[in-house]
Amino acid sequence: MVYQITDLHRLLRKRRRGWVKQKTVVVPGGAGFLGSHLCARKLAQGHRVICVDNLQTGRLANIAGMIGTEGFSFFKHDVTEPLRIEGAVDEIFNLACAASPPKYQIDPVHTFRTNIWGAMNLLDLAREKDARILQASTSEVYGDPEIEQQDETYCGRVNAVGPRACYDESKRAAETLFYDYHHLYGVETRIIRIFNTYGPHMDPGDGRVVSNFIVQALRGQDLTLYGDGSQTRSFCYVDDLLDGMEALMALPHDFPGPVNIGNPAECSVRDLAQLVLELTGTGSGLVEKALPQDDPRRRRPDITLAQRTLGWAPQVALRDGLQHTIEYFIAELERGSAGVRVKTT
Repeated sequence: MVYQITDLHRLLRKRRRGWVKQKTVVVPGGAGFLGSHLCARKLAQGHRVICVDNLQTGRLANIAGMIGTEGFSFFKHDVTEPLRIEGAVDEIFNLACAASPPKYQIDPVHTFRTNIWGAMNLLDLAREKDARILQASTSEVYGDPEIEQQDETYCGRVNAVGPRACYDESKRAAETLFYDYHHLYGVETRIIRIFNTYGPHMDPGDGRVVSNFIVQALRGQDLTLYGDGSQTRSFCYVDDLLDGMEALMALPHDFPGPVNIGNPAECSVRDLAQLVLELTGTGSGLVEKALPQDDPRRRRPDITLAQRTLGWAPQVALRDGLQHTIEYFIAELERGSAGVRVKTT
């Protein structure tokens, strides 16, 4: 859920009364789509939250309601440089890095540095503070998979020299770093592999398929299909994703992962476009363009491990999650953040 500032104040009063054991939680990438939701959750739970973001793709608008709230701090910082935190740290959620291909391909070298040097800097911080650290990895480590449903044992099919490789390969290497810091230094690590996630706080100019379709529909533009739209994705609503992330981080025993967190309900991109058109009620059509290089043909998680170990499975249906997301984008566009008027019928 999106926490309102009144919810935060009420829960902070509970913390002061001793009802909540406070932790210090560091969230690199905390002003981004997922990170801002996680910061709000942790603050509402009564924890001290340190949000770290270089604002390359994160937005201050996402955390505006938390700035100035007791227990919340924001540091503008790039994790490719070492991060210094005063005092104890209990948990680190590494969400730092652009996840949208148009965004991370702007500066692929910096993307690589963020996922490699950033991971090492944060692992060093976790080691120094004796903190538990979670790596937000990605289904992109599976590349363009050759199997119908991907489980954690599948090693993937990734092109190491393509335009997506800066993200895919650096995320794979970051998992290796987490593995090695865990086994060599005893750092308490967790790895989740995130499949396509959507919801409020996505940037209207993000460039990913859900935000693209919704914004185009609300502008009255034709929706852009890359290829014929037969490629599939598995769309997980942000609340479900964060439930899985928190469940893995909270496991009392040693379980570093990786664990797939995503919705196994497979949907073609064309079907997603038709559903967005239905829910927005606009008169937009569809237009096909060439499929980008290395764009995966199929993406569907096997979540057996998450179900068995975490007791987790997604709860929000795609139609319901899209409706919430559309309402958010309508408000964003009406505020003029994208410089357009919303067109509806």
